Amino acid sequence: MDSAFTHAVFRQGATALITGAASGIGLALAKRCYSCQMNLILLDKSDDGLQQALQQFPSTETITTTGHSIDVSSIDSWRSLVPQIEAQYPNGIDLLVLNAGTGVKSNKGYRKNPEYFEKTFAINTLGYRNGTIAILDMVKDSNEARAIILTGSKQGITNPPPAIPPTMPPRPPLHLLVPGWTYTDLYTTAFKDKPVGAWTSEQVIDFMIQGMAEGKFYIMCPDNKVSEELDRKRIMWSINDLLKGQPPLSRWLEEWAGKAKKAIYGE
Repeated sequence: MDSAFTHAVFRQGATALITGAASGIGLALAKRCYSCQMNLILLDKSDDGLQQALQQFPSTETITTTGHSIDVSSIDSWRSLVPQIEAQYPNGIDLLVLNAGTGVKSNKGYRKNPEYFEKTFAINTLGYRNGTIAILDMVKDSNEARAIILTGSKQGITNPPPAIPPTMPPRPPLHLLVPGWTYTDLYTTAFKDKPVGAWTSEQVIDFMIQGMAEGKFYIMCPDNKVSEELDRKRIMWSINDLLKGQPPLSRWLEEWAGKAKKAIYGE
């Protein structure tokens, strides 16, 4: 890739906040931002790692570098940190990078260790939510270029086969029930009577049992308004957001609405 190709947010005097900044991708990005003479707010759970990073990126006459030890899964930690950042950077943050992630080790085997899932989810998922809630307002309202980066999981998108032991015990089939518009207690406050377009819960159960009998994992229920074919077309359009480089949720964007409508509804 051409190293000269860049984005306007990488500029002298801009401010970057990076989580997971003491190692890996976060550290590499901090290095790039520092080379662009950007101010750095480095966040990581490792005090030692932060100190080493701060030694690599010392403050200068034109660059201010600070480090904060934080548990990104704790909203209280974020709330304690925000006033410090607001006081230091009243004009806000130009580049928000929520990158912190972890793979929690389990000596019991993952299936028998619920703490593994809780800790991993808390850091890798709730950490993003907490950081967005805490910092988002500081990234808004600027005439200069700004950006937000979330580090995701390629495996979560491409779903490569897992390393399954050759002697796995038999297990019951698994099914994911995805109801369509169903008239349950979620809707009774808004609709006194069942809308024509909604299914009843009994219809969902009938469809579920049929899907189970057919050995389906994804049991995607239609309703009286949305057919299975329409669901498939909508899903395909959303997948193409990724495959064709379209903006996320492009179907709802004004400049894409016409193309989406034609592709999905044939109009």
